[in-house]
Amino acid sequence: MTTLARTERASLCELLDELGPDAPTLCGEWTTRDLAAHLVVRESRPDAALGIIVNPLASWTKRVQDGAADDGWASLVQRLRGGPPLWSPTRIAPLDSMVNDAEFFVHHEDVRRAQDLWQPRTLPQPTDATLWDLVSKRARLHLRRSPVGVTLQTPDGRTVVAHPGPPMVTVTGDSAELVLFMFGRAQHAVLDVTGPDASVAALRDTSFAV
Repeated sequence: MTTLARTERASLCELLDELGPDAPTLCGEWTTRDLAAHLVVRESRPDAALGIIVNPLASWTKRVQDGAADDGWASLVQRLRGGPPLWSPTRIAPLDSMVNDAEFFVHHEDVRRAQDLWQPRTLPQPTDATLWDLVSKRARLHLRRSPVGVTLQTPDGRTVVAHPGPPMVTVTGDSAELVLFMFGRAQHAVLDVTGPDASVAALRDTSFAV
């Protein structure tokens, strides 16, 4: 079974080979080397990766990631390309999809969209369907802190109420763009945001970064 995570992992690694270790990303000051190290540590050192979500452990996670980043670039990318360790349950395709579809799609775009002259990809229908499934199942969780009501919709009319209540703002974009919006990349997504001016401004000022 080929998951979105597996195809995005492979495409990301090809792009990392092309760009090298010092290219920018959308992840703050992280370079491509930092991002690759983050992904390797996340799936090979779950003990160290706790600092990604547990703030008091963040400095330890950073030390482990910095150590991984010190590996040779080709070795680091090859570790990422090789997938999860043999002991990892995410080697099972359904679990890989559950844990990694969004992670690898978003981080692939973090690298793509940080480069000059990027363009949105034309994605095959199965990929679009997988991304819409992410939107419909996870939008309420990601937008739970929204100060206004939010409806997410695609140009072809698929709709999900991500956060209820007036005033309502509607965010329209392809499934890929809506996933990026949910993960705090609104400034780098192709979206049409409509609603009362004050509500749109309030939504734009709210961070949904993960």
